[in-house]
Amino acid sequence: MASKEEENMELAQMATKETEEVVGVDNEEANELQANSHGKRLKRIDSLDLESSRVSGMASHGSVSINNHLHINLLTMASILQLAFQSIGVVYGDIGTSPLYVFASTFTDGIRHPDDILGALSLIIYSLTLLPLLKYVFIVLWANDNGDGGTFALYSLICRHAKVSVVPSQQAEDKELSTYKLAIPSRQLKRALKIKEALEKSNAAKTVLLILALLGTSMVIGDGVLTPCISVISAVQGIKTVHSSLSQEVVAMISVAILVILFSIQRFGTQKVGYSFAPAILIWYLFISIIGIYNIAKHDTSVFKAFYPKYIFDYFRRNTKQGWISLGGIVLCITGTEAMFADLGHFSVRSIQIAFTGIVYPALICAYVGQAAYLRKFPEDVADTFYKSTPNGIYWPMFVVAIIAAVIASQAMISATFSIIKQSMALDCFPRVTVIHTSSKYEGQVYIPEINFILMIACVVVTASFKDTTKIGNAYGIAVVGVMIVTSTFLTLVMLIIWQTHLFLVAIFVIVFGAIEMVFFSAVLYKFPQGGYLPLAFALVLLFVMYVWQYVHAKRYAYELEQKVSTEYISSLGSSLSVSKVPGIGLLYTELAHGVPAIFAHFVRNLPAIHSVLVFVCVKYLPVNTVPDGERFLVRCIGPKEQKMYRCIARYGYRDTRTGNVEFENQLLEFLKKCILSDDTHTCDMNNQPQCNENYCSRRESVVDIGVVSENAVMNACTMENVEEELDFLENAKKSGVVYLMGDSEVIASKDSSLLKRFIVNYAYDILKRNCRKGQAALEIPHRNLLQVGMTYYI
Repeated sequence: MASKEEENMELAQMATKETEEVVGVDNEEANELQANSHGKRLKRIDSLDLESSRVSGMASHGSVSINNHLHINLLTMASILQLAFQSIGVVYGDIGTSPLYVFASTFTDGIRHPDDILGALSLIIYSLTLLPLLKYVFIVLWANDNGDGGTFALYSLICRHAKVSVVPSQQAEDKELSTYKLAIPSRQLKRALKIKEALEKSNAAKTVLLILALLGTSMVIGDGVLTPCISVISAVQGIKTVHSSLSQEVVAMISVAILVILFSIQRFGTQKVGYSFAPAILIWYLFISIIGIYNIAKHDTSVFKAFYPKYIFDYFRRNTKQGWISLGGIVLCITGTEAMFADLGHFSVRSIQIAFTGIVYPALICAYVGQAAYLRKFPEDVADTFYKSTPNGIYWPMFVVAIIAAVIASQAMISATFSIIKQSMALDCFPRVTVIHTSSKYEGQVYIPEINFILMIACVVVTASFKDTTKIGNAYGIAVVGVMIVTSTFLTLVMLIIWQTHLFLVAIFVIVFGAIEMVFFSAVLYKFPQGGYLPLAFALVLLFVMYVWQYVHAKRYAYELEQKVSTEYISSLGSSLSVSKVPGIGLLYTELAHGVPAIFAHFVRNLPAIHSVLVFVCVKYLPVNTVPDGERFLVRCIGPKEQKMYRCIARYGYRDTRTGNVEFENQLLEFLKKCILSDDTHTCDMNNQPQCNENYCSRRESVVDIGVVSENAVMNACTMENVEEELDFLENAKKSGVVYLMGDSEVIASKDSSLLKRFIVNYAYDILKRNCRKGQAALEIPHRNLLQVGMTYYI
């Protein structure tokens, strides 16, 4: 009993320490949090840093899970089945077309022993069962971020529960987001807090986690290039079965034409593409299931022995090194698995699970078992197993369906690429690009024209260069297994820190799935010289681009934070004769959630005038997929009340869509009016004490008459007059016009910087910045209302 009390005491001390820590803020801000927790007024009025990171969607993973279940319950069964139907066409085309090339890629030198077919089939069956079915469908899908999946969703989920993010806009996490763990003291909680503390203290760990997130994202994008290539070529070259004189160059050119058509229809959106493709993929799964059953019944029913894992050990004992190398072909049976998680934002957990367990998995097992039965009788046809095992009477219908299915297979990773690019861009890890939401019903369905064009060019170049599936398959395996390893790493941290899973279960997960994935990865790396270098080259280029963008953004934010304007400067503007007031509302955009940016002083020096109402707007993307509309804005006044200066934090999740400028202005104005009417954050001076002008009456503490009257329900006449004047002043300023103030900044490495840093900042980042979407375009700011002032940042 004593040891239990000591353990709880230690846990309470750790919890107290967790509560007292505040990310990226000073002692004054820590006091602010403590005062706020006791119902007191906040002491800092130049900061909304803490509050801006507190939204209902970021409460805790327990709350997140509840929200997910509520979201699932809100979806009717008809909606879930509708999404499951769409997911067939968008998510499962890739993994569904794997039977086109798996056996051919596994036995590149022919079949040496009849039982090798059973060994390979057993490996395929258990690979499909352990990785896509057990790991992804039943475990990974539940590690989503409020319904959104992918590498960055896992990373942002971890960042929300531990201070491991190096992205500056997420450094001010409210500690309420992680102290939810104190609800039920346990050994798992104690372990989670220790791991969390160790990660938070290690800058190396933070950097490694970021690089892993970027690397995983880069490999998924690499999948988006390789999937269309291998799927389309493998289907088109089936025509050589009946036209053997057709050259591989002609096959490659036909594939290129099909790929161009595929990328041209992406602009219609995932929903329309899914509805169009789903029937064809359903027919594909029906065909391969029927053909598989036909081959089993006709050729060899003994292939069911492959469900006995003994044949796996026999296979490796007979083939040793060659058996290990052949795993590079076996792994192709699980291509497209990551798309189930990455495309989750387009659908739902239940719809993905229903589609895979009810249709995809049984159809694939039938297809592979049927092909193995055919190969037991005709092992010499292994190079073209799929088309050779197709009955002659349905060859041409099957060929047409295979072409359509191969085209559709590309859709899974294309949609996933669009989703993760939007996620990474919202978290300041990717240059700004145009994001078009293609569905008003499902907010996760997006289309990015620039990325679509780049993917198309890359696919055309790879297809025209490699021409066959052998080298592309070698490259494909590295990308597939690499993403899985990154996902497993992040999921392990989620299990330890957020889910607080029992250590024994975590160990089983790491040992089983980690061992399988590392063995697969070692096998595909063996084929590095034969095309395996391609996905790593893609990943390194994308990793460099993303890391450069994030690195310079972080340095720039730190510079702005260091150079922010003092509150004394704000107070002095009211008495300065050199600064005039002009009618209207000025919205000055800044990345700072606290303090006044240096660009404001730069504005005043170059243009000694400020608007009658000035709002410092910080558009902040939080590590959460969406922010409720009712929690979108936070407003607080800055400086003396008569100066009419406010700070506004507009908060968005990485899946949210920013409204147009007119709607944004109206929402902000209405929120300012509510603040004035509530007489809360509006009435404050530099010490944040409630006050009125000396010409007005002071606020009454309470009013008691014959009945008890609420304090908030009674206002004296002078206070009401003050509020009405404030509202009229704000409305007149709105009528005078709204002007958007932005800094056109240039980032330059400081003189004492290293050669590498000067290259990254002065050249690499500069090229990315000049070729990405401009800030005013991303924020949908009209040019006629825009005023920019140049400023140079030395980092």
